[in-house]
Amino acid sequence: MGLFSERPSLAFRRGDPGQSDLVITPPAPPRDAATEGLLLWLASRLGIVALVVVGARALMEGDAVPKPFLERWRNWDAGLLITIAEHGYDGAPGSEPDEGLPAFFPGMPLMLRAVHLVIDDWTLAGLLISFVAGAVAMTALARLAEFEGPAGIGRWAVLALLLWPMAVFLFAGYSESLFLAFAIPAWLAARQGRWPLAAALAAGASCVRITGLFLALALIVEFVTRRQPVRQAGWLLLPFVPLALYSAYQYSRTGDWLAWKTAQEAGWGRHMVWPWESLITTWNAAMADGRDAWAFRLEIAGAVVGVVLVLVLLYLRRWSEFVYVGLQVGALLCSAYYLSVPRSALLWWPLFILIAKASGGPEPWRRWIIIVYALVVGPLMALNTLIFTDGAWVG
Repeated sequence: MGLFSERPSLAFRRGDPGQSDLVITPPAPPRDAATEGLLLWLASRLGIVALVVVGARALMEGDAVPKPFLERWRNWDAGLLITIAEHGYDGAPGSEPDEGLPAFFPGMPLMLRAVHLVIDDWTLAGLLISFVAGAVAMTALARLAEFEGPAGIGRWAVLALLLWPMAVFLFAGYSESLFLAFAIPAWLAARQGRWPLAAALAAGASCVRITGLFLALALIVEFVTRRQPVRQAGWLLLPFVPLALYSAYQYSRTGDWLAWKTAQEAGWGRHMVWPWESLITTWNAAMADGRDAWAFRLEIAGAVVGVVLVLVLLYLRRWSEFVYVGLQVGALLCSAYYLSVPRSALLWWPLFILIAKASGGPEPWRRWIIIVYALVVGPLMALNTLIFTDGAWVG
């Protein structure tokens, strides 16, 4: 769907007597929303490279030399995913076993191994996967936003996602970009009634993150609420297959069908508590002194955004999206403490489409919504990018 009207525009000009003052301007060639989404993605990647290169120098004191560019991206989960890809879930030979590794689903490590056949450097392979997958995700997001309407909001949805404070994880060798590359096209296919394709893509998403479970459940709700033909209902079982296979694989290793959940408890201390207990723990951490306090304050802000988004989706009666986001928010807010809440919001594409919808429309004042949004969250995204590449925890 084009973002601009294809109808010719009319204008008046002064002319010689007897000549018509009416000028018909040929229509501008329409621009595809997916193309605009891709251009925004490419431009933002160049911006992050410039930010990290310049920022690395600016943060150094005296004659200190910053780490090489690629090394600055092998932090936290990026390094753990490389460990799984290189050595499997038992970790590097001779090292102490990391009980948290089964928390990572095999999609990203398998993709790393495949790309490593061509790209020798593991970190570069991870960055390349995120780059290509992100391009797919952004074009799909632009098309999904255009499908939802009104016309012309695709670019705003992509921009809103790229400026989100935790968008650094779309650049790094994390699994967010790869998940979105499957999940958003799956959702678009479902909205178009193409259920075999939607199920196959959702199965790909289930290989990457446990979030694929919430996507699979949301697809069932979308199918039921739209009263789709019963003969296609069998496709909805497909996204659960990778989840079952991974659980069976980890059971063969550990004797635990929920090894991914046990790994989160062992590696990050994440277990279920009452939501007020989680809030109190996170609040105390956010009010304490130290560098990590900033991260916990963002966690609380992310939780507020999540709760508001769930309420808005409930009010709008967008039941399938309510299930997809609501289950994630509920799980995050009932964890022992808030961890990776704003980072998880990268996967909540209904949030960015709602921002785009609010910024679209014929009224000029609506453009101020995306402008104010960009001015508020854009600097936070840049700050978190510098913090992450400096080796600190940001979510």
